[in-house]
Amino acid sequence: MGKIAYVFPGQGSQYVGMAYDFYREFHESADVFHSVEQALRMSLPDIVDVILKGPEEKLNQTVYTQPGILTASYAIYRAMESAGFPKPDFVAGHSLGEYTALLVAGGVEVFEAVRLTYLRAKYMQEAVPEGKGLMVAVLKIPPEEVERVCDEAKGFGVVEPANYNSPDQTVISGEKEAVERASDIARERGARVVPLKVSVPSHCSLMKDAADAFRLKLAQTPIRNTRVPVVQNYTARAHTMAHEIRENLYRQIFSPVKWFQSVRFMIDQGVDTFVEVGPKNVLSKLIQRTDQKVRVFNVEKVEDLSKVLKAL
Repeated sequence: MGKIAYVFPGQGSQYVGMAYDFYREFHESADVFHSVEQALRMSLPDIVDVILKGPEEKLNQTVYTQPGILTASYAIYRAMESAGFPKPDFVAGHSLGEYTALLVAGGVEVFEAVRLTYLRAKYMQEAVPEGKGLMVAVLKIPPEEVERVCDEAKGFGVVEPANYNSPDQTVISGEKEAVERASDIARERGARVVPLKVSVPSHCSLMKDAADAFRLKLAQTPIRNTRVPVVQNYTARAHTMAHEIRENLYRQIFSPVKWFQSVRFMIDQGVDTFVEVGPKNVLSKLIQRTDQKVRVFNVEKVEDLSKVLKAL
C-alpha cells in the first residue's frame, strides 16, 4: 500500500467565496472561520467577510490573501477529518501553504498559525516599495538554464530563482529592471515568460529584512514537534522537530521554494497519492508535471469529499 501526502496551496489560489460551502455545511469548518475572526479581530476584523464575500481587490492584498488561504484550506481539511479521510503520511505546502501543513501536522494551533501568516504578509509587503519588485514564471526551459539567466542579468539588480515549481516551470523574483532583463534573455533561449500578479517579490534576498523582523515573532510563537512529517520548502526534506521547522520557516521567506524537489522526495519515500486541500488545483497540475505516474486528487468543494474518499 503506497503512502498518502496532503498538500496545501499558496498565494495565487485565492478567490472570493473559497470554502463557503464547507463553512455552511460543516460546524468543524465554521469553527475554523470563527477562530480566525477571533485571532485577527484587532488587525483584520473583516477577514471572514472578505474571504466569503469580497471584494476581490481586498482579498488580493497580501495581508488578506495569506491568512485567507490558510483559513479556507484548513476549514476544508477539518471537514475531511470529520468525513473519515485517512491521516496523511506526509504534509507539505507551497510557500504560505507550509503554514497550513504545519497546522494539520499538529505543530501549531489555528490561532497562532493565522497570526503568523498575517505578520509574515505584513512584513513582506513592507519590505519592498510598491512597483519596485517583480515576479515572472519562466516555462519550457530547465531550472539550471533559468539559474544561468539570472546570473547573466544580475548586473541590473537582484534577480533570483524563487519557486522551483516543476521541471519545466521556475519562477524568478527580484528588482523590476533585473527581472525584465532576465525575462528577455530567457525568451531568447526559447522560454515562455508569464508575469505574475503579485505585489511582493517573494523568496529572494530582497525579503531578508522582512524575514529578520518575522524571526522574532516566530521565536515568540509556541511551535511543537509535529505528529506528521512536514516536507519543507527550504530543504525539500521531512522535518518533525520544532527548532528545525522554525528555522526553515524563517529561511523560506528569502530562499527559493523547492516544490518539485519536495514532491520527488515524497515519491522517493513511497508516496503514490497526493491530495491537494484548498482552493483551486495549482499544485495538482504541478505534481502531474513532475511525475505522471502518481495519483493526484484535489478537495475544493463539498462534493469532492465523497468522490475522493471513494478513490482513496
